Amino acid sequence: MAKLIDGKRIATEIRAELKQKVIEWVKEGHRAPHLTAILVGDDQASQTYVRNKMLAAKDVGISSQTLNLPSSITEEELLDKINELNESPLVDGILVQLPLPSHINERRICNSVSCEKDVDGFNEKNVGRLCLDMNTLIPCTPLGVQELIKRENIETFGKNVVVVGRSKNVGMPIAMLMHADGRNDTSAMDATVTICHRFTPREQLAVFCRLADIVITATGVPGLIKADMIKPGACVIDVGITRITDEETGKTKLVGDVDFDEVRKVAGHITPVPGGVGPMTVAMLMKNTYIAAKNLAGHHGRPESPVSNNSSNASV
Repeated sequence: MAKLIDGKRIATEIRAELKQKVIEWVKEGHRAPHLTAILVGDDQASQTYVRNKMLAAKDVGISSQTLNLPSSITEEELLDKINELNESPLVDGILVQLPLPSHINERRICNSVSCEKDVDGFNEKNVGRLCLDMNTLIPCTPLGVQELIKRENIETFGKNVVVVGRSKNVGMPIAMLMHADGRNDTSAMDATVTICHRFTPREQLAVFCRLADIVITATGVPGLIKADMIKPGACVIDVGITRITDEETGKTKLVGDVDFDEVRKVAGHITPVPGGVGPMTVAMLMKNTYIAAKNLAGHHGRPESPVSNNSSNASV
């Protein structure tokens, strides 16, 4: 049976490390880092996600605020709100919870968040810096995947990695972090990467996955990855999360992209859903907020040591 990669435990460790960092930061005379979340509309899943993020912020000593805005808000009104936060010297991190109502252009909104406060890493300039291996705020889920692999001491140098998923916020940045040069700012993983997605024919997907030392899947297609696709001993990271109804109980439950019960009999390491990548995403949001606060403090006349997302030493 595969060794379970306990994302919840690792995220708890990271949050404890961050809490100590924040305590030391405040002792040095700085205010606590501040995170503002923008929640548009009344989507229950989004409300739950934001609530969990704010609880995590409180846990590590980051002050936070949630702006609850009506779904009827116009794009221009939302842009004005974001601009106010961009200009506020009391705000270090801004996140806009996605998805947004259909009448609002998500790309325009993400690009409107100041690069220095873009703790989700979705501004196209931050995405570009990531693609160029430059120091930047990295999207939280990909950063969480990278941290899981590093803290579990999974070897990546020269290994074959298959990323199943091509979204610009998850699949693409995961692929970048897996294949890029580990000597540069993003402390990438030096792997050989193949990118597949939900429309890759199953037979071809199986061929690619069977060659992989690490399979990272992020499609939102339940049960996409089967045991016969996995090389014995491979590491399987399941980023997918979908709520389905259990046919036997009639109750809803969260599942990933991986046929967990069968794949764990073949793999060497595997993440569960829930309790795998999800908690890491929240922990990395806290890390990005702390980094943003330090960077902004330096910009405002209080020089700090250069801060990067280098986590190769498994510390925050």
